[in-house]
Amino acid sequence: MLVAGKHYRTVWLEDHVVNMINQPLIPHRFEIHRCASYKETAYAISSMIVRGAGAIGATAGYAMAQAAYEAPADNFTSAIEQAVSVIRNTRPTAQNLFYAVDRVYNVIREAVKNDRTLDEIREEAAAEAGAIADEDAFSCSTIGKLGSGLINDGCRILTHCNAGWLAFVDWGSALSPVYNAKREGKRVFVWVDETRPRCQGARLTSWELKQEEIPFALIADNASGFFMRRREVDMVITGSDRIARNGDVANKIGTYEKAVLAKENNIPFYVAAPGSTIDWECASGDHIPIEERSEEEVTGITGRDADGVIRSVSIAPGDITARNPAFDVTPAAYITAIITENGICRPDELEKLRRTEDRAGKRGESTPNVY
Repeated sequence: MLVAGKHYRTVWLEDHVVNMINQPLIPHRFEIHRCASYKETAYAISSMIVRGAGAIGATAGYAMAQAAYEAPADNFTSAIEQAVSVIRNTRPTAQNLFYAVDRVYNVIREAVKNDRTLDEIREEAAAEAGAIADEDAFSCSTIGKLGSGLINDGCRILTHCNAGWLAFVDWGSALSPVYNAKREGKRVFVWVDETRPRCQGARLTSWELKQEEIPFALIADNASGFFMRRREVDMVITGSDRIARNGDVANKIGTYEKAVLAKENNIPFYVAAPGSTIDWECASGDHIPIEERSEEEVTGITGRDADGVIRSVSIAPGDITARNPAFDVTPAAYITAIITENGICRPDELEKLRRTEDRAGKRGESTPNVY
């Protein structure tokens, strides 16, 4: 991530403290938030101080490492199991979170089984969490290199929510091909959906694109169809929080609408996500748990006033009912292709990527297949 020309990762572990970019403060202030315990880190996930599929996953892995450092010797296993429950219950939809928790937990269990010392167990947990973060950054870098091949010079790309640097450890998923295309000398332009109710497009994607000096225009969520019908959108690229085995995709609320509009207007619709986002145990999107957040996110909004003060204000009458699903599911039939670090394929060919991963032994070692 480039911030005023300086490189940052979204989240990292240092001296048992999890450091992360405080995302609710962007674009008005850039600040590093520090979590000294796994419970503080879990709260940062649930309160969306950190958000985005890969970033949540890496943070959850680091929280598990913190739990290993905090767990007392005389009650170690029970304390770890409690931490697993706390961290897994922070947010229900993002597959990367469960992937990371399970990976670190399995390393801890195996180390205990093999009679490792407490110090060795803790170091192995931290190493596994670090590996998850490094793999996320590598996967997103590879997604960018593969996905940029889909982008022609002068391409106008619509994206929804934020699946860039801030949503992953580094590079991002949906925006990584855009960043790579720019570095290859291609002219690109991005349509940025505001992404109500938390406005991650307006706050985060716009901020990232400014840092990268990529031309863009911020538009209201319900303006996408207008520009598609006028033939001012050449492709749509979004991220994903969980991909089912059949190619159905859960992503930020409003993604399904963009996919339907894109299909109606014969515009290719791509989903970019690392392999860790694929839930091979989930048969279809009907089985993906959808998080529903507080009514206040819909009835109010936060921003900076004319005096530079960040305030939250109500935009709806008091004493009303609001519904706030954070994600929706886009059926595979609306998706042109899915871009992962192991290749680009149609949703109905997703199983091929699984076999590629199995042959490679771990993610990132295989030769990508390109659809």
